[in-house]
Amino acid sequence: MRFMHMADVHLGACPDGRADWSETRKKEIWDTFRDSIADARKEQVDLLLIAGDLFHRQPLPQELKEVSYLFSTIPQTRVVLMAGNHDYLRPDSAYLSTAWSRNVACLFSRECECVRFPEIGTEVYGLSYYRQEIPESLYDGLHPVDSDCFQVLLAHGGDALHIPFRKEKLARSGFDYVALGHIHKPQELAENRVVYAGALSPIDCGDTGPHGYVLGTWERGKVTVEFVPRAKREYAGLVLKVGEEDTTYSLRDRLERLIEQKGWQHIYRVVLQGKRDPETHFDTEKLTEYGMVLEVEDQTVPAFHLEELKRRYAGQLVGRYIESFEGHERSKIEELALQYGLEALLGQDGRKK
Repeated sequence: MRFMHMADVHLGACPDGRADWSETRKKEIWDTFRDSIADARKEQVDLLLIAGDLFHRQPLPQELKEVSYLFSTIPQTRVVLMAGNHDYLRPDSAYLSTAWSRNVACLFSRECECVRFPEIGTEVYGLSYYRQEIPESLYDGLHPVDSDCFQVLLAHGGDALHIPFRKEKLARSGFDYVALGHIHKPQELAENRVVYAGALSPIDCGDTGPHGYVLGTWERGKVTVEFVPRAKREYAGLVLKVGEEDTTYSLRDRLERLIEQKGWQHIYRVVLQGKRDPETHFDTEKLTEYGMVLEVEDQTVPAFHLEELKRRYAGQLVGRYIESFEGHERSKIEELALQYGLEALLGQDGRKK
């Protein structure tokens, strides 16, 4: 029996705020979901598990109609979904009035329930969120009934405010597979058994690395899973090492080459590190003009030449300040104090105020 496990699709999200590509990213999230459904058809998946937060917020009836249509394109696949903390079930939730495709089963109860599929020898347990935060440990005491079926727990949470749990308890719960959602980084808490699929697409700059879904097989009582990257883009960090000879345009040229090497389709957060010429100021706005650069953080510090400054300002406050740090090996805190003090005395551009 083959199954697909996805979570945290976040349909309706519009990532990256006011960035030029934000609306494109919103569309890509839908496209990636549609493509994943097509993968389920191609791979002849028997069971599709969606572990919460299919939507980024309360879904609209038209959006759910689109989702139901996509599910109808895989009629041989049983689809099981739950509501997470983002798309929790309000009393007026459109989830509750949607006419789902016949192959869809919804675990929309406040308490754990089970849907059974005898034709594929499978039972899926789970519940849904009825509010945004659930600090109670609802999963720790759950166990399946005795059965020869493939038994799955569909779950969403894992932090203090969203159904906290102990992974050791889940691993010993008796379920053959625990399909987790809420944490956006794909990871296995117990090999082939307790698994976060991660977000199908990255939603913000904290969602670094590849994203996609889990493809699994249950055969002769044994589960094996593999992670399948599916997102069209990744968030990635780039560090540019800066020297005294660098200018804004030299950094821009280097950044463009790095983006070409690592992939223009990705979204980057750039950090400038190193020692710059004290009289150089980098225009970080110019560094965002090529590719999808979300942010540039300048962590550089002026490259003060202490002996030269001491000679130039001998007998003055700057010179005496430098001398006060001499005669012993400086700690990291003292190095920072010296750096910040000189910046204050000389000004951010390295020249005396």
